[in-house]
Amino acid sequence: MDLILWRHADAIDCEPDILRELTPKGIKQAKFMAAWLNVRIPDDTRILVSPATRALQTADALEREYTIEKAIAPGADAMSLLLAAGWPDGGNTVLLVGHQPSFGQATLLLLTGTESDLAIKKAGVAWLSNRVRQSSQQNILRAFVSPDMV
Repeated sequence: MDLILWRHADAIDCEPDILRELTPKGIKQAKFMAAWLNVRIPDDTRILVSPATRALQTADALEREYTIEKAIAPGADAMSLLLAAGWPDGGNTVLLVGHQPSFGQATLLLLTGTESDLAIKKAGVAWLSNRVRQSSQQNILRAFVSPDMV
């Protein structure tokens, strides 16, 4: 299974938090990362998006169908993200569009077994895979990309 965690792009600061919209910079970031992702993810990728406006606007840049998933809303914990994705047996590729700090925490949890903080830049992507080698399950970091690198 491949799990892609895509943090929302740059957004304005306002209240309520759930209604924050992307800035012009954020719109550009989302478009850059969407272009990078679209040539790499399979057509049958399952896309789950936080109900926060900034996450929805980030996902819209992909121009693909997605499902709004409350379990990955702001404040979700790492295990909630992994459960929503069906990790590690969810099949094929699952792309989540959501928030820090839970995306960084989920990344470190899968790579180290410890839930700790890891910064993912706005509009950044952490792409992880799962495989079995010699009857041992392995989690692999396939890519860690920020919009200024694409």
